[in-house]
Amino acid sequence: MKLLAVLFAVWLLSGCTKMETTDFAGAEPRLILEEYFAGKTRAWGLFEDRFGNVRRQFVVDIDGTWDGQELVLDERFAYSDGEIDRRIWHIRKTGDHRYEGRADDVIGVAQGIAHGNALNWRYDMDLKINGFNVRVDFNDWMFLQSSDVMINRARVTKFGIELGEVTLVFMPSPERAEVQSSNGINGQRSGAGSTPVPDR
Repeated sequence: MKLLAVLFAVWLLSGCTKMETTDFAGAEPRLILEEYFAGKTRAWGLFEDRFGNVRRQFVVDIDGTWDGQELVLDERFAYSDGEIDRRIWHIRKTGDHRYEGRADDVIGVAQGIAHGNALNWRYDMDLKINGFNVRVDFNDWMFLQSSDVMINRARVTKFGIELGEVTLVFMPSPERAEVQSSNGINGQRSGAGSTPVPDR
């Protein structure tokens, strides 16, 4: 019984730990959102429910443009069940480490904070689940790795209860990788992301 009590306490404390982007301030390569998503990017992802069951798989192609003030991400989703979807993000840099993002299905303004190789988005979204619109919270983390690979994990919650998790892996599209290679750029671009709708 004592062992069970200790394990429960460890689990409880770990669940209360709050991760901050500043925890990764010294991590490399540095993630610079407007640089990472300039051009064409592709991501592969899946949505797991709260029990760890994979419910959806998808590919998303992203066309990003940065004009010095606003980053526009045109995201086109293709799900394994045949559904297609599209989201357009409008993102502005509001400080050295802060971003604001807007999209049609995002409620209000998404807030992003970046340090080192990490970026964290927080936003609310109305999802269509079983024919009903459900407002949920997204806690969206991105981590840039070497060779321009970026890992994205987003926790989806409602009233603090976890509904599921979205995992994505981003890479430059083959066309952009070829251009970078021909220009002598060795895959160290510096990273917004693309969280799909779990069930629409």
